[in-house]
Amino acid sequence: MKIKSGFAKRNIAGSNIVVPVGKKATEFNAMITLNDTGSFLWDIFQKDITVDEAVELITAEYDVAPNRARADIEKFVKLLQDNDLTE
Repeated sequence: MKIKSGFAKRNIAGSNIVVPVGKKATEFNAMITLNDTGSFLWDIFQKDITVDEAVELITAEYDVAPNRARADIEKFVKLLQDNDLTE
């Protein structure tokens, strides 16, 4: 799973904001606000990795049980897919 190109994530006044850039700005008329965990997931999904790999990375970064991490990651991935943000 990988997030499509054409989006830029910035930290603005303490908030993690994702905005479309270039051609995507005409196709995606919204802005995404991410919490710290969502920002971490956004960053790791910039390259093509599996949910299993994401679980390993997030459990190494945060104090979270693998089963809880998997459920949260799967929810995040579904949200990305439902909004056509993945390749």
